[in-house]
Amino acid sequence: MKKELIVITGGPGTGKTTIIDALIEQGYACFPEISRQITLEAKKQGIEQLFLEKPLLFSELLLEGRKKQHLQASQDQAEIVFLDRGIPDILAYMHYIGDSYPSFFDQASKEHNYSKVFVLPPWEDIYESDEARYENFEQAKLIYNHLKETYQIYGYNLIEVPQGTVEERIQFILKQLA
Repeated sequence: MKKELIVITGGPGTGKTTIIDALIEQGYACFPEISRQITLEAKKQGIEQLFLEKPLLFSELLLEGRKKQHLQASQDQAEIVFLDRGIPDILAYMHYIGDSYPSFFDQASKEHNYSKVFVLPPWEDIYESDEARYENFEQAKLIYNHLKETYQIYGYNLIEVPQGTVEERIQFILKQLA
């Protein structure tokens, strides 16, 4: 069986991390979202919101982290590995804020491929803001649209995960992989 690198993406507050955490509990190989890690590290250095204050630096750090995750996921023993966001997410967010970026971002999105991409649509009932999630729900919907467009530019056919319980969403994802 061929190695499957599966991205779970979507705008902020759509349940990605909850699904990844539940997949980990079920014994699946998963790589968590790393943007909070980068944001918290910047806060320790006195930068309150790195993505807003220095979006290109934040995106470069994120790109390096996601490339490392891709390599680790490729080398993992598991046949199926789930990733909370992929490299094209970085470009989608840069498109969202209207920033340009160096060509190596585009190149990384072309060189690091994923088997399938599941996208979680905006869901107002579960959306919550917190110290690392500064977007409101309307902005989350715009980000979702940028994510879809960006992944499609790189040739991915997105699989939209319907709303439901965490278990229902996981069952939907796993059924698509069978």
